Amino acid sequence: MQRRHLLGLSAGLLAAPRVATAQAAWPGRGTIRLVATFPPGGLADTISRLVAPVLGQALGQNVVIENRAGAGGTIGADMVAKAPPDGYTLIISHASPHGIAPGIYPQLPYDPVADFTHLGMLVDTPSALLVMARSPYRDLAQFLEAGRGAGVRYGSSGVGSTTHLFGEVLARDARAPKLDHVPYRGSAPALQDLMSGAIESFFDPLTTNMAMLRDGTLRALAVTSERRLDALPDVPTFAELGLPRVTAGVWIGISGPKGLPAPIAQRITAEIPKIITRPDLKTRFVDLASYPPEPPLIGEAYTRMITDYVRVWTAVAREANIVAS
Repeated sequence: MQRRHLLGLSAGLLAAPRVATAQAAWPGRGTIRLVATFPPGGLADTISRLVAPVLGQALGQNVVIENRAGAGGTIGADMVAKAPPDGYTLIISHASPHGIAPGIYPQLPYDPVADFTHLGMLVDTPSALLVMARSPYRDLAQFLEAGRGAGVRYGSSGVGSTTHLFGEVLARDARAPKLDHVPYRGSAPALQDLMSGAIESFFDPLTTNMAMLRDGTLRALAVTSERRLDALPDVPTFAELGLPRVTAGVWIGISGPKGLPAPIAQRITAEIPKIITRPDLKTRFVDLASYPPEPPLIGEAYTRMITDYVRVWTAVAREANIVAS
């Protein structure tokens, strides 16, 4: 027994330097995966592709985007929650799989706070209810009238997504029972159906829609921000139209699996404020109506924000009896 104990102790002592050496060498042995939990063309993908090369340059290693879409972002989130905490798999943490999902998925296979090392927020983006410029719905009142009568469809980036919940809350609070949800596997396919006329409206973060709003292809009926946006001064907020619960941003950030070694977490966390305050990126963020937090929200502060968001929107989802099957 004593010999086995000594052998075990020796193995532990030998393993400890190897772990320390691996952490010290990070990220020397390979490419870092940054998992975006929605398809190409949406908020998470767009922002991650702006940030990845800058983060990679700072870390001295390639950072590649891997899109793992489905189930409101929960498929990709679950994959990262179960990944080795070695610093080579990170995730674009997102308001849908990390904030909304706990309230609507009865059997969510991960804890959105405890199963991750949350490193820092990148941007917070208002959403809008969008229609084509040729749409007969000139304002939200006309749109909701259809939702109380003949019916009208709205697309979202998937069952359980933030924009799905916005639509459900809107239908409930505006007493528009015929506001029908059409889920997609991301923003891009929903936008395609909106443009083809397959659906009449689309709830989505503003990021990838700003160009079409500026050129007049799309029209926003209302935005989910607390105040009107400088970029869209003529578009009212849902709150000022009497629907204050349809007020929230779609935030995204960078996180890793639970147990990410402190030196690795600290290295990445230290880079996030530098990235989001770079003048060239700040200009792009403003163009995309995606706003970095001021001051930066990193480490424990980011974790607390996610915890509070989960609490608030879980209550909203349960009150509205929204359950994803």
